[in-house]
Amino acid sequence: MKRSTAVAMMALLVLVPLLWTADAFARAGGGSSGGSRGSRSYSAPVRPSTPTPASPSMPSTPMQPSPQRPGWGGMLGGLLMGGLIGSLLFGGFGHGFGGMGLLELIIIGGLVYFAFRAMRGRQPEPAGPAGYGSAGSMGGDGQSSYGAATMEVPAPATDVDRGIGYIRQLDPSFDPRRFPETASDIFFKMQAAWAARDMTRAADVLTPEMQALLQKDCDRMRAERRINRLENVAVRTAEVTEAWQERGQDYVTVYFLASLLDYTTDETGTQLLDGDRTQPVKFEEFWTFVRPAGPNPWRLSAIQQPS
Repeated sequence: MKRSTAVAMMALLVLVPLLWTADAFARAGGGSSGGSRGSRSYSAPVRPSTPTPASPSMPSTPMQPSPQRPGWGGMLGGLLMGGLIGSLLFGGFGHGFGGMGLLELIIIGGLVYFAFRAMRGRQPEPAGPAGYGSAGSMGGDGQSSYGAATMEVPAPATDVDRGIGYIRQLDPSFDPRRFPETASDIFFKMQAAWAARDMTRAADVLTPEMQALLQKDCDRMRAERRINRLENVAVRTAEVTEAWQERGQDYVTVYFLASLLDYTTDETGTQLLDGDRTQPVKFEEFWTFVRPAGPNPWRLSAIQQPS
């Protein structure tokens, strides 16, 4: 039993490198990581940001002032006022207007004046127009509002934002929204050169280190009379996830989500050695591009697989 287990382990150790080598010819870069990313060569690439769907906001309803109900103090005051005025008019101070003197008229006038002032003070203030808030009020989402206008607090700058700012200092025309188009053009040119087993066709978009690394794999495919065929390449997502500067060079990393037909045949194309001619393969990769700081051509310097 122990002997059979040891034999199985030895066979596994022998087969694993062979299986890795067979998969190493899949698409440009061999489905593995290689190249240089400067000081970030040994760090995992930053994944693309996944936007969180905003929750539906409830429509704001203007607060209406609640009607004020007369309290016990107002009710008792009204009763006392009415009783006093009635006693003055019909029962007190000389039984009516006929027996009134100047003092009684002054008292009645003062009571009427204070009653009128009290009634006006209890009337609610008219509500402002809907949608207008008080000056300097803060909404529930942290936004400062004045009337109908709102002022959003700017979000803090991210690492990629700071890197883009540094790149724009020497190249104001750099646009991270358009850069994925440049990266995609290099992506397709690379796949064509890889399928032709000749990376000199893409030498103008490769660093010397990356060209030598990929050409070594192409030479091995030629020696084994194998061709890695890539067809129906479709880029689904291309997004800038990193941007930085170091040692006078600009670096930008682009996340690719793509699909393609990836299979390997002999040189005649008749014998299928690996892959599938009809089933597309979906993959993710991070491609890093470099150039001397400023408006210079970009070159591919590294390909990394997601960790």
